Amino acid sequence: MIRQRLLLVLLGVTTGCAATGQSLKANVYAAGQVNKQQAAAMVEILSIMPAQIEVDNSQQRKQAQTAGAMLGALAGGLGGALGGLSSGATAGTTIGGGILGAAAGSLVKDKVFVEGVTLGYRSEAQGHIMTSTQVGRSCEFQRGDALMVATAADETRIQPNATCPVSK
Repeated sequence: MIRQRLLLVLLGVTTGCAATGQSLKANVYAAGQVNKQQAAAMVEILSIMPAQIEVDNSQQRKQAQTAGAMLGALAGGLGGALGGLSSGATAGTTIGGGILGAAAGSLVKDKVFVEGVTLGYRSEAQGHIMTSTQVGRSCEFQRGDALMVATAADETRIQPNATCPVSK
């Protein structure tokens, strides 16, 4: 019974870690992009469509496996010792707990989906309608003027031009 509860707690801890895509949002910059001149243009957002963006979650999976193995080994060792097992049997429960914990950490997916938007926009410089998909929520954008920053030759970051309502 104790092992089952421990496994449930371990699963909850290890599967709770997931990539959020926060680092991919249009208004998030890497340290090397700060205090540097970047091309920008005003664009007119014409449409806002919901999108799902696949984000790499392999780092969180590795962390969950490591944490699961450590917690599982600790729980197995404690369970064996508290259960009055011999040192050899306690070593076995420690190893078994570590294996089970790492397996539980493996349940974390390599890829996750985060909320995004596909923005249809018009730029005077380009003269035709383009789209750009951003990590973010629909409420962060509204039709009308927005600033588009180009941090690389083919990268567009249309800055949020609206504020989401605060939930109470």
